[in-house]
Formats: sequence, structure tokens, C-alpha cells
Amino acid sequence: MAILFDEKHSAITIETANSTYQIGIGKYGFLLHLYYGKKVSGDMGYLINYRTRAYSLNPFDSGTDRTFALDNLPFEYPCYGSGDFRPAAFNMKTNAGVYGCDLRYVSHRVVPGKYAIPGLPAVYVDESKAVPLENKISMKNEPLESSAKTSVCKSETLEIVLADPVAGVEVTLLYGVIESLDVITRATIVRNTAASDIVITKALSGCLDFTHGDFDLLHFPGKQGMEHIQKRAPIIQGKQSFGSLRGASSHQHNPFVILADSSASEDTGSCYGMMLLYSGNFICEADRDQYCKTRISMGIQDEMFEYTLKPGEAFHTPEVAYAYSHSGLAHLSHTYHKLVSHHIVRGPYRDIMRPILVNSWEAAYFDFDGEKLIAIAQNAAKLGVEMLVLDDGWFGNRRADASGGLGDWYVNEEKLGMPLSAMVDEINGLGMKFGIWIEPEMVSTDSGLYHAHPDWAFAVPGRGPAWGRNQLVLDFSRKEVVDNIFNQIAAVMDSANIEYIKMDMNRSLADIYSHGETYQNAGATMHKFVLGVYDFLERMNTRYPHVLIEGCCGGGGRFDAGMLYYTPQIWCSDNTDAISRLKIHHGTSFGYPASAMGAHVTTVPNHQTGRSNICINTRGAVAMSGTFGYELDLGKLTADEQQAVKQQVADYKKYWHLIHQGQYYRLTDPNKNSAFAAWAYVSEDKSEALMNVVNLEAQCNPQTYYIALKGLDPDAMYNISVPGADDSNQDKMPTHETTQVSNIYSGSALMYGGLPVPTFRDEHQLWQVHIKTAGIAAQ
Repeated sequence: MAILFDEKHSAITIETANSTYQIGIGKYGFLLHLYYGKKVSGDMGYLINYRTRAYSLNPFDSGTDRTFALDNLPFEYPCYGSGDFRPAAFNMKTNAGVYGCDLRYVSHRVVPGKYAIPGLPAVYVDESKAVPLENKISMKNEPLESSAKTSVCKSETLEIVLADPVAGVEVTLLYGVIESLDVITRATIVRNTAASDIVITKALSGCLDFTHGDFDLLHFPGKQGMEHIQKRAPIIQGKQSFGSLRGASSHQHNPFVILADSSASEDTGSCYGMMLLYSGNFICEADRDQYCKTRISMGIQDEMFEYTLKPGEAFHTPEVAYAYSHSGLAHLSHTYHKLVSHHIVRGPYRDIMRPILVNSWEAAYFDFDGEKLIAIAQNAAKLGVEMLVLDDGWFGNRRADASGGLGDWYVNEEKLGMPLSAMVDEINGLGMKFGIWIEPEMVSTDSGLYHAHPDWAFAVPGRGPAWGRNQLVLDFSRKEVVDNIFNQIAAVMDSANIEYIKMDMNRSLADIYSHGETYQNAGATMHKFVLGVYDFLERMNTRYPHVLIEGCCGGGGRFDAGMLYYTPQIWCSDNTDAISRLKIHHGTSFGYPASAMGAHVTTVPNHQTGRSNICINTRGAVAMSGTFGYELDLGKLTADEQQAVKQQVADYKKYWHLIHQGQYYRLTDPNKNSAFAAWAYVSEDKSEALMNVVNLEAQCNPQTYYIALKGLDPDAMYNISVPGADDSNQDKMPTHETTQVSNIYSGSALMYGGLPVPTFRDEHQLWQVHIKTAGIAAQ
């Protein structure tokens, strides 16, 4: 059993393969957090120090017992108004305007299987064909049909009911346990048990309360074009918080964080992950209190959030996935990579190689017609590329990305010079698939849709709305709006053999005013907006299960686990510069696998940074660290570059199993190491690895650098080779100044002694090493 109840000590213990999570039902019915960390046995309640604390409040029913100090105890789901003055996970107000509540334990139960959440993404375990959307808790959260089945994981659900009968609220805490993966998921259901309305003002998904420890917080801030840059800082006394108010999870912050021991490294130390499966406004709060206790919580952003519940109604929070590692950050990343790849991502492309595509955007922007697109496809097909994606500009009166067309989702055949189906048939005849770009949540004011339904766009009456690329945001909190856009795009999908969608979102939400509501509530409307986006995507997945959908939000502005439930890959950044991408991929890799990161080879000089000295081999290796594709006119490449593309296509297929199914290791930190960036993929059976090294700066008379491999079998012997080095059409790889005696090394030598990095002749050069067991025993 993964969930145990110790009646003698009133303790509930959740056990995974390598961790223990324990909850105590404390005096007076308060639910306490006792322990989370490396696997232990026994009652951990001894860790709580009950003592009188000056200026601390005590519950009324404690009488003269002053040792039950409410701002000194670790709570499982802290609420405002009980006497705990640290950041709360839950707050509400009654119909009379009284804030706060006093949640006490009522009951708990354990049921087999993993819960689902109506209308929201959630980690799944059972392999099946549909996602239940009933308005109730389902014990089967099932993926869309997948081409391959993973091994069955044991899972259970713990439900703990808390209540405050005076305030008229009942809160059910949900814990989903995936024992073999060391993952515990958290979500909450809030029910109105009063005779009148109540208003939720804060309902986070999960909270961790630690009695002691010195922690660092790792999070991944950034900006448009430079997302997910890893930052690490100690938790200090006081509240540290970040999140999004932009309507999406945002370029600025990612809903994934790590709490790590101050001494934890890639390979050692305890660390805790929190990954929110949500794509809208969120908040993460970390607090170190006056007694050096640490609390961290995550969930829907509470600023402007008021959600009214009528008697009997319930509100479901999104899910947060916890994971624990006692052996460093790399192991924690491996856990989340498996979780995302096999228990969040769904559909037929979950477990198979995705098509290598060429996107028309940087190849043509808005300057295209059908013949030009067919020519791009012809050039790509000759090099082994498998799909053409037609980006922005194919619909309505779309003329530029600053105006026109959004909301009118019909094919502009006049611009194409032919029916879409005729063009797609010709591209399919080349052996290539075809995909399109959409931005369903947006509308242009010169569109037919806006003229017919101006009230469908967010705008405060009497006030000119804020522009973003001269476009407004459709109110996806309204079903009729989602219905209209879905039906328009479905008609296009039905008109031709479209097998891929890039779904973009190119502005933040503002001027939140829903004409479908009589009373305006920005926070609730923005949450319902996210539910509308999920509804749209679920309909697309259900109607077109064979179609690969890639998420996008001006790049990585909505790169989160919630979107990955509907789109198995997300465009990682609009910045396609390979050197910039080293830092972007590095930060993204802490929580998300390579198979989730959309990445393309683009031209030089790069269109975003202007950088011009990046060879095509380096650009290819960096793009292969994601989903892999191209975004340039392949017909304009030199003969040598075209030959390199052929080699990249072959290499990607050769090493796909390593990159997308192996374990990822960060060998250097490009934010700190100015000389070179290095990363590797290792098969789970440790028989094979692929290492990439990119030189970041040219040096005069440089020192010799060494890279220690990770994840290999120390007792195995490995053969070292440089892919493509013998290909006369490929740029020569850097070589060592001295000749190597042998290309066979023990795993222990490669991991503890390391490999000397060759001397590079220029900046931004690639050294790629393939490592495979040599079939002989180590001496």
C-alpha cells in the first residue's frame, strides 16, 4: 500500500519508491504537515515542537493550552483567519463579507486509481482512449489513444475532507500517488455548504510546510525571446513571490519551481519540485518565517480573484505535481521528464518520432503563394524533411502580423492562387505532410467576426482597449465564442489533409470585461478563459486525434504542463539563435523533456539577434535538443549546407531514441561557464550516450578543459566516436592536439576522469561525441 493510516498516532503516510510524505491529524482537528523527504519509517510527529510563543494565537478550544501556537505549526493546507499569519493557501468571505475560515479535519479515505479534474488537465496513469469530463471526481484520468503503452504504474488517491460549518465551506484535499515514479499530485475541491453564496478569494493547489532546513529557490524567469533562464537564490526571512497576471503562464515566469537544500547540486542533495498543470494566471509564494520554518505554495493567482459559489456548488483547483529527489537536481529532472512524457502528454505522437518539419515563417513571412510554398516543400523533400507548415497569413484579409484577418478563419484562395486542398495534395504527393498556423483566441478589429460581434472581445465599455499587435482578445470564457471559432477552424481542417497545427497566442490579456456576465470579476473570467482554451483544444484532439498540435505563445509564453496535456510540444522561444537557445534549453530542461521543446534550425545572420557566425552543424545539434525542424528556405542553402541537412535528418532519426527517451544530463551551466556549453543524453540501460559541446568563445592560448560524463555504467567499456567526422561534405570537427591512443574507455574513466575538450578554431563550433558500449569488460 502506498497510503497508510496510523490510528494510534493519527498520522496518514504516503509512501513512494524513495520518499515519504506524512500528515498528522493534530489536536483540535488541525491538519498538520509532519514530513516530506527521503523514505523513513515511523511517526514523524516528534519533529513538531509545541511551545508557548509570545504574540502567537491559540485556538479557542485549546483553553489555557498556549503551546498550540498557530503561527508556529506546519499546516497541510493553511487558511487565513485561523490565527496563522503566514501566507495562506486558502481564503474566502461569507455573504456577510466576513473574510477567513477555520478548517478542521472531518474525514479521509483512500481509493484505488488516480483522480481526474473536470475541465482541467491532470496527471493520468490508466491507459485508455478518452478523458472523462463529467462534473464530478473520476477515479480514471485517461489519456487519448496512444500508439504505445507504458508499463502500468500503481496509483492511489487520498481524499481528506476539511470543513468550517460556521463559514459554510468544505474543502477536499486530493492526493494522487504514483508510487514507482516518486510523484505526488495535489488538487483541491471547495464546496459551498452554506445556505447563501460564499466567495473564494484564494484557493491554491498545494502547500509544503517544513519545520526546519536551509533552502534555495530555483525558478525560471525570463522575457519574450529569452525564456526560462534558471535562477537560484536562498530563501530569506519574509515572503518571496512571483507569478503571472497576463492571462497566460507568461514569458516572465514559469509555473515550475524547485526548493533545494542550500548544498544541493546536480548530483547530490535533497530537492523538491512543484509543477503546476495550469496555463493562466498563477502565483508561487515562498516564505521563511520568524522561527526559520519554510513554506512554499502554488496555484491560481489570487490577485483580483473572487469566485462566487452558490449553495451546493463546487470549485476545482488545478493540479500541482510534487516530486522529491535525495540525489540532486538531475534525478529530479529525470522524474519530471518521465512524468511529462508518459503521464501528461497524450495522443498518438506521445511515444513515436514526430515528423521533421520546415516552417514557412522565416522562409517567407507573409510573402508567399501556393507555388512558392510548393517550391519550398520540393526543396525540403529532397533533403529528407517530412512536413511543410504554413505559418501566419493564409486566412481572411491577413496582410501583416500587425493587422488584419484574425477571427475570419477561411482560406484566402486568392492569395494562394489555388484551393488549399489542391496545394496540400501536391505537397502530399512529394511524400510530405502539411500543417497550418492558427491564433484562435485573438481577433482583429477589421475582421468580419469583430464587426458582427464586437462584444465578443475583451474591452471595458467607454474606454479604448490596450493594443497588442493591433489585435484584441476574444472572450473564451463564453461558450458561444469558443463554439464559433472551433467551427470555423474545423471547416478548414475538414477541407484538406492537415496533419499539424501550430496554435499561437501573441498578446497578453487586459481590459477584462465579459459582456456575458452581469457582474464583472476579472480573476474568475480569466480562469474561465483558460477553461475555454482547454475546451477548444480538447475538442480539436477528440475530432482530429491524428493531428499533432504544437503550442505557442509568442514563443515560450505559455510553456507549461497544462498545455502539454493537450499539445505534446510547445515552441520554446521565438528566439531561434542557437547560442541563445543554449540558455533557454538549459533552464527549460529542469522540468520539461526535450520532446516538449519546439526547436528549429534557422538561417544566419539570425533574424532575432543578428548573430552570423554559427555553423549549420551547431545550429542542427541545438535544434536536435528539441523536437527538431527547420525554419528557412532550404533551397537557398549552399551545396555543403544541404548535405549537412541530409546528415542532420539521418542523425536525428538515428539518435531520436536517445534524445527523446534517454536521460538528459546538464554537464555545464551556460549561465556560468563562458568557455563552452555541454549536455548529454544517456539511454536508461546505460549502453549508449550522445554528448554535445558548443564552444562559446575563442581564446588565445587556451587551457585544456575537461568534461566529466554522467549516467554511464562505471564497470562498462565504451567506444567513443564523432558522428559524421568522416563525411567529406561535413565541416571538419575539432580535433585534439595530440593523437589519442585508443577510442575505448571505461565508464568510470569517462565519469571521474572526464574527456579533454578539443581546441576549437573559432567560436560557436560543435563537438559531438557518440558513446556506446564496446562489448568488452572493464579491467
